Amino acid sequence: MSEQLIQQFINGLLIGCVYALIAIGLTLIWGVMNIVNFAHGDFLMLSMYISFWSYTLWGIDPVLAIPICAVLLFALGLLVYKFAVSKVMNGPMLAQVVVTFGVSIFIANAAVLVWTPDFRLIDKPLLAGTWNFGSVQVSIPKLVASAGSVLVTGALLLFLNRTRTGKAILATEMNRDSALLMGVNTDRVNALSFGIGAGLVGVAGAFLSMYYYIYPQVGGMFGTISFCIVALGGFGSISGAFIAGLLVGLVQTLGGYFFDPAYKYAIVFGLYLVIVWIRPQGLRGW
Repeated sequence: MSEQLIQQFINGLLIGCVYALIAIGLTLIWGVMNIVNFAHGDFLMLSMYISFWSYTLWGIDPVLAIPICAVLLFALGLLVYKFAVSKVMNGPMLAQVVVTFGVSIFIANAAVLVWTPDFRLIDKPLLAGTWNFGSVQVSIPKLVASAGSVLVTGALLLFLNRTRTGKAILATEMNRDSALLMGVNTDRVNALSFGIGAGLVGVAGAFLSMYYYIYPQVGGMFGTISFCIVALGGFGSISGAFIAGLLVGLVQTLGGYFFDPAYKYAIVFGLYLVIVWIRPQGLRGW
């Protein structure tokens, strides 16, 4: 295996971990609430801006801004659920889609109005540079972001499987009516799940801000890819979303290596179509 191929393989794993974290927040919301959050990518964009302005105005490094982004996005998720999503939970699917799509459009256009369409970048984050292993280079910010994504995913799984609240979330995901009969407050679970999903994407946004350009439309591609990952992994499956995130990251980078880089996203969505055609429920779907 050539060193250049090893380089692309490592790059694919690193971006795949971040993809997985973004998609896990989305699949948690879908699994519990059976609703697609079209504003998920815009939540990511807001988190990146929070990290950027924390650094620019107060000198808070993106690594230190991770808790800030997580808490603020968690609070935003709760507010969006309470004042928008909860109003259509018992309505038709079209109403649910329109609400989250409307929130997405509002956030994206508000960002353009407030911050302009200009591209921004955090110039000198605390974590910068690369580690060289021969001719193979590993970006330190990307490595930290991927390792952090794995740790956050592990913490989420522990929370869901070891705590009373987490088990209530899993019970609601498995069968809402049965959970309701057993005394679970499903509306509270919905709000908490939406908040956690937004908080996870807040953490991912802080990680991405260390090395990725920040602009109002940055969440569009990440949001689209996260929908693809959720479908590949199986709607509602956290482990499936993580596996699919790694797979998409590898296919994206290796596809750009073996073919023209301009086709890397086409290859990713082509893989999605093939897997969904063979296994409609996804890799780990029920």
